Amino acid sequence: MTAVLSTIVFTKNRPMQLHGYLESLFRYFPKDKIQTLIVWKEEKFREQYHSLFREFPDCRVIREGDFHTDLLQILREVQTPYLLFGVDDVVFFDGVDLGLIEKAFLSQAKDLFGFSLRLGPDMAKEELEAGAAQKQRVDEQEFYLLDWRRGKSSHTCYPFELCATVYPTERVRHLVECRVNRSKLWSVLFRPNSGLMKKAGAFLPRRKIYKRFGYFFNPNTFESWACRWCKQHPDEVGPLLAFQKSCATAIQVNLVNTSTRNEWDDCAELTVEALAEKYRAGWRIDIEAIARQRPTQTHSGREFFHLKGPEGNHVHI
Repeated sequence: MTAVLSTIVFTKNRPMQLHGYLESLFRYFPKDKIQTLIVWKEEKFREQYHSLFREFPDCRVIREGDFHTDLLQILREVQTPYLLFGVDDVVFFDGVDLGLIEKAFLSQAKDLFGFSLRLGPDMAKEELEAGAAQKQRVDEQEFYLLDWRRGKSSHTCYPFELCATVYPTERVRHLVECRVNRSKLWSVLFRPNSGLMKKAGAFLPRRKIYKRFGYFFNPNTFESWACRWCKQHPDEVGPLLAFQKSCATAIQVNLVNTSTRNEWDDCAELTVEALAEKYRAGWRIDIEAIARQRPTQTHSGREFFHLKGPEGNHVHI
């Protein structure tokens, strides 16, 4: 069976959580229709990561060097018509028929930008009542179309995200090409860690310089800058997001790629070091327990962080 979807998942210092992402993805979606690429920022827990990669040998691993350059190269090489970004703290607890996703894009070719796997009708009640979201049907399967320009919440008005939304590959390439300055000379002079950037960084904040020339240097900046561009140019990407039901949530018990802390960052049993040691000992995220509890938000906390031990025993940290 030919793959129709490429998943690009970003990971750093969280082998247990990456394992949960991959295990849950392949539980609810057909593995033979998905090409999986792991962008690994190698820093800690090399042994645990290599153990994980042996368990998922069909995944292609890209060691992150320069995030911006690496991602552009990956996007050039993707051959599937659809693209799904992922982050290692995301867990799937349900699935949507990939055939339905394809049919939704074909039926709304000009206007549909993404098919969200994290939104559900309960999260879009206000939009449904206001007429900004409407139920659709394709071949006896139902889904919803949402005009994200009229979204009433931070999630329903957010067109581009890296957790769990399927996008047409060509539209992602287009927005990246538009977001990144196309001058080859500027790309060389102002690339991260170039001599000019090192000197300029002594006088101006590097992030402001990178932003000016369209660089993104981690998943957070890629998402935020791309989303901002989409909001400024809705006609370039399409005003609609589709969804059927909530299938995924980001369980945020530790953060590794942002300066913003959450309430669990200082909890000793949830540090990346503690979880990596548990992973080495055979502990895994309990996907079945999370599916039974069924999160109702796009981002969740400790109450959904279920583990199972080497003997299969369930523990809720």
